[in-house]
Amino acid sequence: MRAAVVVVGVVCAVNAALASGCARGSKAGPIVASGHVEAREVRLAAKYGGKVATLSVAEGDQVTAGQELARLETTEASLALEQAQAERRQAEAELRLRLAGARREDRAELAAQIEALRVDLAAAERDQQRMEALLERGSGTAKARDDARARRDALAARLEALRQAQARMEAGSRPEEIEAARARVAAAQARAGQLEQRLKDAVVIAPTAGLVTEKVAEAGEMVGAGAPLVVVTNLQDAWLNVYVSEPDLGRIRLGQPAEVHTDDGQVRQGRVAYVASQAEFTPRNVQTREERAKLVFKVKVALDNAGGIFKPGMPAEARLAPAGTAP
Repeated sequence: MRAAVVVVGVVCAVNAALASGCARGSKAGPIVASGHVEAREVRLAAKYGGKVATLSVAEGDQVTAGQELARLETTEASLALEQAQAERRQAEAELRLRLAGARREDRAELAAQIEALRVDLAAAERDQQRMEALLERGSGTAKARDDARARRDALAARLEALRQAQARMEAGSRPEEIEAARARVAAAQARAGQLEQRLKDAVVIAPTAGLVTEKVAEAGEMVGAGAPLVVVTNLQDAWLNVYVSEPDLGRIRLGQPAEVHTDDGQVRQGRVAYVASQAEFTPRNVQTREERAKLVFKVKVALDNAGGIFKPGMPAEARLAPAGTAP
């Protein structure tokens, strides 16, 4: 019985030594992880809804930054812009009129009216005085005197009204009226600017160079605001998503070089651009059922895709040497 115990102890010690040796070898070797390629996708949409007038690209077309891809119909917006511009011109004209004040001809006409009325008032006052004298001598009547007095008072009131109008004309518009006119100009300008921007937003421009990988709409279709029209993929901004276990995380650094191998044997260089700070379950499209149950950390490897060999969804394998060594 004692010999059997010794034999079992020796076997366990050997197995422990072998396991310890394998672990050291794994830590010294490269980190190998598989994943799928992704690329920067831009889903281009119209800011406003409407009818697609033109869609000038097809799937597979290479586009450049700033290239027009689609355009919505703008008939209604163009007509509304013309109306807004007319209202702006009207508001600007009203503001200039208030700032300029009355014309010289208007001032001269009002002054002439005041002078004519002043002459009539003087005559009316003389008539009223004559009627008063006649009534005192018994030659006139009270009615004649009252009529002369009423005419004089009416002319005096009209003269005072014209003088007040002349004072307002000389003073010009009140500050509040000028501010209101300025506000109408600003509102008309804002409305016109809004419509001008809407016409610009009716043209969908490629923000970056890339490949048209999907056409979501066609010319003649009605689309809603924010509805995607085309998808542009920038293959130059491609990366490989892989997942590593927690023990290997300490051997990975941002900027660390990596070799990326494709299934057809091609090798390209990459670098670690992102390391997740939280663990997650391995995605279902990676490894086996047992592997998917493990917690891993996502690592993004930026790819040198100058040749365009990497495509979205393409499987690949990354080999990362421990930090400070060659892959």
